[in-house]
Amino acid sequence: MTDGTPPAAVPSSRADAARAGRPRARISAVTSGKGGVGKTFVAANLAAALARQGRRVLVLDADLGLANLDVVLNLYPKLTLHDVFTGKCSLDEALLPAPGGFTVLLAGSGMVEYSRMTPEVRDQLQRVITEVSPRFDHVILDTGAGISDVVLYAVSLADDVLVVATPEPTSLTDAYATIKVLATTQGRRQMHVLVNQARRPGEGRVVRQQLQAVVDRYVAPSLDAPVRLDLLGELPSDPSVREAVLRRQLLLESLPGAPAAIAMVGIATRLLAQLDGTR
Repeated sequence: MTDGTPPAAVPSSRADAARAGRPRARISAVTSGKGGVGKTFVAANLAAALARQGRRVLVLDADLGLANLDVVLNLYPKLTLHDVFTGKCSLDEALLPAPGGFTVLLAGSGMVEYSRMTPEVRDQLQRVITEVSPRFDHVILDTGAGISDVVLYAVSLADDVLVVATPEPTSLTDAYATIKVLATTQGRRQMHVLVNQARRPGEGRVVRQQLQAVVDRYVAPSLDAPVRLDLLGELPSDPSVREAVLRRQLLLESLPGAPAAIAMVGIATRLLAQLDGTR
């Protein structure tokens, strides 16, 4: 198990990583159509579950300007992604070990300059991801909610996308909108779906089927190939989740036997099986 601290010797680009015989990280964007569905909770606890299986994981808070990963993890960073962008610190100085055995790169919050994706921010974000990707097995981008240009650009840098939704109608509507935009503007033909706050076993499968049916009817006919939604798993509605969030602790660390924690471990196992099968 990693202690969350990245190795000291680091290739500076994907090409350098390839020459060193080390493949770059698999980059996954965790996103959602609307806020409040547990996206950051999923990103952090998924990272902890992957780290438990011996993977080197970085969570990059790509919700620029409205970051809250530090709150979920009860961290008080002195240096953030904002400081890296502005040259106030090096990337190494901003990387922090997190509870759960993974590494985080936190973003500052409340900064208006990150509400829109300027060319400068775009180039800086891509540079950072290119630089960190050889150090880890997985980089998880915890994006903002919705379909702003900031969110869409962050998602465009990922190899695969995990859309977090709940069974609530508003969440499903916004998840569909996100999937539609990603399919039509980024050419994504396969996306993962994770259903949070499932009220009964199997509800995640129902939600995926509903989303798939709408996508097949209204999106796929205008595309060159079908869009496949893969159900990565469901997290049950579990009071332990709220307890962990209020205590600002990872569920996998504070209550590992909780139903949602057990489900998260299963989701990480399925994700690894799928990714290892594509290599």
